[in-house]
Amino acid sequence: MFFVTYALGQLPAGALIDRYGEKRMFAIGGLIWSLVTVGTGFVRGIGSLLFARLALGAGEAPAYPSCAKSVSRWFPVRERALANSVWDNGARAGTAVAAPVVTALIAWQGWRMAFWVTGAVALLWVALWLKAYREPSARGGLSAEERAYVMAGGARLEENPAEETAAPEEPAVRWRDLFRHRTVWGMMIGFFCLNYVIYFFITWFPSYLVDARGFDLLKLGFYGALPGIVAIGGSLLGGWTSDTLLRRGWSVTRARKTCLVCGMLFSSVIAFAVLVPSAMWALALLSVSYASLAFSAASVASLPADVAPTPRHVASLGGIQNFASNLAGVLGSTTTGLLLGFFHHSFVAPLMLSGALCVVGALTYGLVVKRVEPLRLTAA
Repeated sequence: MFFVTYALGQLPAGALIDRYGEKRMFAIGGLIWSLVTVGTGFVRGIGSLLFARLALGAGEAPAYPSCAKSVSRWFPVRERALANSVWDNGARAGTAVAAPVVTALIAWQGWRMAFWVTGAVALLWVALWLKAYREPSARGGLSAEERAYVMAGGARLEENPAEETAAPEEPAVRWRDLFRHRTVWGMMIGFFCLNYVIYFFITWFPSYLVDARGFDLLKLGFYGALPGIVAIGGSLLGGWTSDTLLRRGWSVTRARKTCLVCGMLFSSVIAFAVLVPSAMWALALLSVSYASLAFSAASVASLPADVAPTPRHVASLGGIQNFASNLAGVLGSTTTGLLLGFFHHSFVAPLMLSGALCVVGALTYGLVVKRVEPLRLTAA
């Protein structure tokens, strides 16, 4: 249920962020998910639990487009991918840190305490965000020197003279007009393919290690975190590589698409895990796959800022892209479950499908997404 409201919430969240700003909307979203997390510790039945999951998805919806918007405004193009990889890795690092903490809380006081504590920590983050984050245009945001630097580097600020803006008499471009562009559909399909495989790791990877590779709980706890840890390095490498290629004179199109296509192709090694008899070799292949997905994800997160027609569309485009990718959360885990049931609990078909989607994603980024540049302003 979480994925349904999280995916659907991307569309209004992106539009609202472009209208009211990332600081305000991220704080509202954070407040919702914090209170819902605390409230989950008080649920008494399946109905209240389902409502909490739906509300949590809606509350978390502003996170991705807010981060994309913030980076687009604070960083020039040649620093954008690495900056995106840093916040994207926050989720991976948070998962790694939270797992033992939540386990300890459950062992100490039960599962309700785990929700109360994590919700309280999230509330502290909201307060920190409101206190520490400054929008570039706000008083005390960018100094004159910093403003000149990021503007010269292509930061997506409305006051940047380099921005192409519509003439006053032209109708405003609505977020739904973005669906008319081929590049936007390429971004949506490519990110769907990437996130389909990411969600395999999130939802089915532990079951794969236990059921298909014979890991016990001790080995699962030790080795199960390995792909996620390796992915942190893959994400940082992907961001650094994309930005370095730009600094060496590559065009944005060439740099981004090289990282996207190469990362997606390398991630297809997940399919070869069905061919190796050794559990450790399978784990190594899946770790390479996850790291390669994270390598591409740094450039994926940069695309909304790279191709948005104006700064007023960055979060909207980020929301559209993330909406499509999180349909994989709705469909992916269910599809894997159906395949396991049909093929008598064999993971061969799910892994082969994941590998095939990696190739489809690479082809999409290579062929459907044309030039990575601001879309031409048109309105219906």
